[in-house]
Amino acid sequence: MVSPSFSSMMLKHKKLSRRAASLMAPLVLMGCMVGPNYKRPSATISPKFKELQPAPGWNYAQPSLAAIPKGAWWTLYNDPLLSQLESQVEINNQNVAQYEARYRNARAAINAIRAELYPTLSGALSFNRQSSGRGSRSSGTIINYGDTTSSVASNTTENTYAMGASASWDLDLWGAIRRQIQAQVTEAQASAADLANAKLSYQAQLATAYFNLRYQDSLHDLLQKNVDFYERSYQITKNQYDAGTADPTTLMQAKTQLEQTRAQATATDAARAGYEHAIAILMGKAPADLSIPHGALTRDIPAIPVAVPSELLQRRPDVSAAERRMEEYNAQIGAALAAFYPDVKLTASYSYSGDPVGALVQVANRIWALGASATETLFEGGARTAAVREAETNYNYYVAAYRQTVLTALQQVEDQLANLRVLADQANQQAVAVEAANKAVQISFNQYMAGTQIYTTVITAEVTALSNAETALQIQQSRILDSVTLIEALGGGWDASSLPSKDSMQTDNPLLPSFIQKDKN
Repeated sequence: MVSPSFSSMMLKHKKLSRRAASLMAPLVLMGCMVGPNYKRPSATISPKFKELQPAPGWNYAQPSLAAIPKGAWWTLYNDPLLSQLESQVEINNQNVAQYEARYRNARAAINAIRAELYPTLSGALSFNRQSSGRGSRSSGTIINYGDTTSSVASNTTENTYAMGASASWDLDLWGAIRRQIQAQVTEAQASAADLANAKLSYQAQLATAYFNLRYQDSLHDLLQKNVDFYERSYQITKNQYDAGTADPTTLMQAKTQLEQTRAQATATDAARAGYEHAIAILMGKAPADLSIPHGALTRDIPAIPVAVPSELLQRRPDVSAAERRMEEYNAQIGAALAAFYPDVKLTASYSYSGDPVGALVQVANRIWALGASATETLFEGGARTAAVREAETNYNYYVAAYRQTVLTALQQVEDQLANLRVLADQANQQAVAVEAANKAVQISFNQYMAGTQIYTTVITAEVTALSNAETALQIQQSRILDSVTLIEALGGGWDASSLPSKDSMQTDNPLLPSFIQKDKN
């Protein structure tokens, strides 16, 4: 147990440290943060999207991306089951959990660096027992040997008790520590943007897998519809064969067409199962724990809000992450430049030393000291210059990465706008082809029944009609998937204001001098 006197002494030391911090505030205020202040570099941004023009069957909503539901963009598709599945990604997806842990790690590192701004206080208790021998005649025991006398040295044992505290404080006159804090805070913001981007990415993957699964369901329904039709055709042909009006080749052709289509319908089950398993993993579940009922691919393409390209700078989490890392490495330049300046530290100690321990805490046994030191590296073979150049090249790298991220974002949006525009036209054209192919099937079958066409003509017409129907379904699938990709490319309703502020990631501490201000930008 710590003695009451020692506890009171430590309390005095804490008060002394606070008082010293306030007394030294004017000295530290004379310092500054060396290095360049951050200013966001420009990026190539077009005034408008090239592909932003009306297309038949698909419209662009106006005027702002803000119309996309924040955090729940999938509600645009009005599918309750999809919404239920999507809600599990943020909660249970293990890849998202990894990004979330990385973000918390980045935030924890802020306080680890901030601690370097505080005085370091140390307490110590010690005991020393020392024995010394004395050989003078004035002490010890005298022994007579006849006419000769001699002295025998005696041993003296001394106990020394000591307790006290010491403090040291790096004044950070040139802002090396504060630049490191700035760098870590922006890294934490970048990690938060990475987390948001991961959520958006895996949510888009789930939506993609879900609509692919629905495509397989619709393809199965289409093939099954044709199987039912081919069964009737086969039965008619078999009846004719039994009546002697159809040859065996015609019967086998009808049978082959029926079984081939049935096999194609069965094959959709394997693809569907794969998508269902993928959805389970994205939800953080084992595949055996998820069963999605059969359903059809939606035919409604939502109107997706598209605004000016410059909004992508605020709407895309990957763009925000790249921008935050530019400031991080800009701050690292300042931290490297601070190494060229003297490192100024204050030191203080307050202790008691004596014997016995009961009378230790007395004025006569008190020892205190105050000191200051400044150290400057005179020669280090160019290491500091190399560190500054390394920091500058790192910053240049992230500037280029930021600009490339912006260009990639523009490309992705333009690609999906172009795809959706073209697919809308293609869907209209394909619908006409499907209608014509279905009419050809009906005409050829009537002609076959009238005896004016052979059955091969019917088969050819049916194959063409099925192929056109499958193409129409594929176009519908592509339009849905491209709409998901467009929403993802637009940021999914996310906004840079969702990032944690620098101020929120730094907690005020009464021991931290008031003149150390947090960057609120």
